[in-house]
Amino acid sequence: MKKIINTPNAPAPIGPYNQAVLAGNTLYISGQIPIDPKTGNLIEGDIQKETKQSMENLKAILEEAGMTFEHVIKASIFVKDMNQFAKINEVYGTYFDAETAPARETVEVANLPKFVNVEISMIAML
Repeated sequence: MKKIINTPNAPAPIGPYNQAVLAGNTLYISGQIPIDPKTGNLIEGDIQKETKQSMENLKAILEEAGMTFEHVIKASIFVKDMNQFAKINEVYGTYFDAETAPARETVEVANLPKFVNVEISMIAML
């Protein structure tokens, strides 16, 4: 059985999907882009600010599901420019303890929704 997870503290979906789905004890979080949920505006022009907003959106969804970043077992980062990797990684790393950080891949892509520079999705378990 699945449970839909949505919170007003993260951006509303921009298509036919939900912010997250809890299946059993596993939470699948849709990719989050740097949209400020309070204003609906994109955060642009600074990859570190964009990454932070994406991570804060993920944090809000995790909290809605009763979880934290400690529950994350897998992350996927999609970037438009791999040359930004170090800056993205610097911000991303502040959300995890290096010794218990989740598995992850980082992939450079041609484009992302709303033409943002970064999108991050996660899988977490209770």
